[in-house]
Amino acid sequence: MRLQGSMVAIVTPMKDGKVDLKALRELCEWQIIEGTDGLVPCGTTGEGVTLTAAERAEVVKAVVEQARGRVPVIAGAGSNATHECIDAVKLAKELRADAALVVSPYYNKPTQEGLYRHYMAIWEAARFPVVLYNVPSRTSGDVLPETVARLAKAGAIAGIKEATANMDRQVQLIEKVGRDAISYLSGDDFTVLPYMACGGHGVISVVANIAPRAMKELVLLCQKGDWGRALEKQAAMGELNRAMFIETNPGPVKAGVALLGKCTGELRLPLAPVSDASLGKVREAMVRFGLLKLA
Repeated sequence: MRLQGSMVAIVTPMKDGKVDLKALRELCEWQIIEGTDGLVPCGTTGEGVTLTAAERAEVVKAVVEQARGRVPVIAGAGSNATHECIDAVKLAKELRADAALVVSPYYNKPTQEGLYRHYMAIWEAARFPVVLYNVPSRTSGDVLPETVARLAKAGAIAGIKEATANMDRQVQLIEKVGRDAISYLSGDDFTVLPYMACGGHGVISVVANIAPRAMKELVLLCQKGDWGRALEKQAAMGELNRAMFIETNPGPVKAGVALLGKCTGELRLPLAPVSDASLGKVREAMVRFGLLKLA
């Protein structure tokens, strides 16, 4: 199954310090009904790094069961230790996810050769589709196009979630890897239109947590090459996109999901709830976009 379209980096609902699996299942069902093309649990937005291994397994299992094969599930399985990544990817495979999202190792600052060997070791051990997640702003490292090309040629990755917001980078990936060699997914809601115009196949979105239908419509317009209407849609979502990053993700978007009444806004430390001022701006953006009514 090609990994493409409007995918959501789904939040992990929590209640009284525990994962709220009931709310998670309801969120997944709502996303599918609204037209979302794929579910991505346990990523950055899903607070995967502060879930225990048992909780991550529960979350992925619940999402896979709720999806029931209607849309692909890409399970977050990243770590800065290769052996931990291998275990997490193997678990995603056992839980019948469709692929694993593996962020490049953070903190360690491996060389390009180290990055190549990291992903090759995962592939050789698990033999399961991996979407490489390149997000230098969080990892302090950058997986360069030459390394992506080596991994794609070796068959070690099925796709890349590229979160550099750099369109020249995307053009270089197409140049060095090939237009349809792997799935190209934007990791930035701000750049869906230009990213897809540069050969991208879709997005793994934060804002889709609160506006799944709008994000799906934007992606569909891009897939059709209706760039004029796509630009109108991208511009219309501008304030909403900015509001979702007014503080560290997933604070604002989880607050937004809570405003919709679909889960609590509870976060796990070291993340703290957004400030009252930021919450007000999130609410205002959602009202202006038509997601909420004025109180």
